[in-house]
Amino acid sequence: MKVSVIGTGYVGLVSGVCFAEKGHDVICVDADKKKIAQIQQGISPIFERGLEPLLRKHIGARLSATSDLRRAVLDTELSLVAVGTPFSANEIDLGFVRDVARQLGEILREKSAYHVVVVKSTVVPGTTEDVVLPILEEASGKRAGVDFGVGMNPEFLTEGEAVGDFMNPDRIVLGGVDSRTIACLEELYAGFDGVEKLKTNSRTAEMIKYASNALLATMISFANEIGNLGAALGGIDVVDVMRGLHLSNYLSFPTPDGSRRMSGIVSFLAAGCGFGGSCLPKDVKALVAHGRKAGQQMHLLDAVIKVNEHQPEKVISLLKKRLPSLHGVPVAVLGLSFRPGTNDMRQSPAIPVLRALGREGAVLKAYDPAAREDARELFREDSVRICETLAETISDAQAIVLVTRWEEFNGVPELLRQREPQPVFVDGRRMLDKSSFARYEGIGL
Repeated sequence: MKVSVIGTGYVGLVSGVCFAEKGHDVICVDADKKKIAQIQQGISPIFERGLEPLLRKHIGARLSATSDLRRAVLDTELSLVAVGTPFSANEIDLGFVRDVARQLGEILREKSAYHVVVVKSTVVPGTTEDVVLPILEEASGKRAGVDFGVGMNPEFLTEGEAVGDFMNPDRIVLGGVDSRTIACLEELYAGFDGVEKLKTNSRTAEMIKYASNALLATMISFANEIGNLGAALGGIDVVDVMRGLHLSNYLSFPTPDGSRRMSGIVSFLAAGCGFGGSCLPKDVKALVAHGRKAGQQMHLLDAVIKVNEHQPEKVISLLKKRLPSLHGVPVAVLGLSFRPGTNDMRQSPAIPVLRALGREGAVLKAYDPAAREDARELFREDSVRICETLAETISDAQAIVLVTRWEEFNGVPELLRQREPQPVFVDGRRMLDKSSFARYEGIGL
């Protein structure tokens, strides 16, 4: 198929590149001409494992990039809308979605062939049919389901693993206002053999996306609440508690060789310093706000957010158990992106942790394998030195705080082996063996 993807953020660019890998002819569209120039050169404007090699493979062949939305839509059969939907005040901001819908409608006015517009951005239930569709009809002078198609196709990508998630999905949800739209989406995903494809309406497709993220956020906050209780009671290690849950037949199953195979979801049943990123915090808050507008209080999800917002404070409390005064104390923070495998710092727990340490007067160094440049921009007015190497970051630290589970941080115990006195190590992810440190504090311990 000939496909245009509007928006070249994490969702749009990954989708465009991966659809090209699946054999479609793809045009990526963005108003940011700097990003388009980078993509045209085979340079990814975002850090995402495995993305740039595929981009270089297809750019100039099955994949192109442009700022000319009109030309892209006229030259394709289907447009995927993958623009941002930030959370603003008490609801998601649909400004970008509305703008793109209006532009698409104006272009469809001059296009005689049937064209399908599919929302891939995360939007609250009802947005595709109640916001996007009427704008398209008004701007085009045509009728949805007759002259053009409208659908919703949510993404289930994990940053840092997005390429693998796209190429090997666990499910594909196809939402549409009519059978012709659904058929077009089925053709788009025809190359994904053996994957369950759920065909539904757009409202249900939108809700599936929110329900998926809300479940993951709930599991994380549940693990953190159990860990916090265990720490308060004493003599309980949340790592062992969660391991006990993971071994249940609900979450894992025995294999013929005697081991157990874990469900992927168990990785969310782990205590830490909180979830971040562009999806979970925003989407749960948006669903709570959307429920409130509909007269339905979302008590559980409201609590999920409250638990998460307080979790970074636990890191500071653990550090102050060992060092009651942090004024002038050299502290190293490891991990700045909200999760490993990405440079995305949006809503990262590292931000409140670093700023709280700064208020305490600590002398701060920080390191991340991928997010250093983003961190320098974010903390340009804060007294945080962003280092180039792990060794440099911890060289003179009296305390080390681990925030993100980068594999590189497994090397910390070896780097500290000859250090005297040993620094305080606060494990905000319970990633490392507590016996490897002389002065260890961990979430849920």
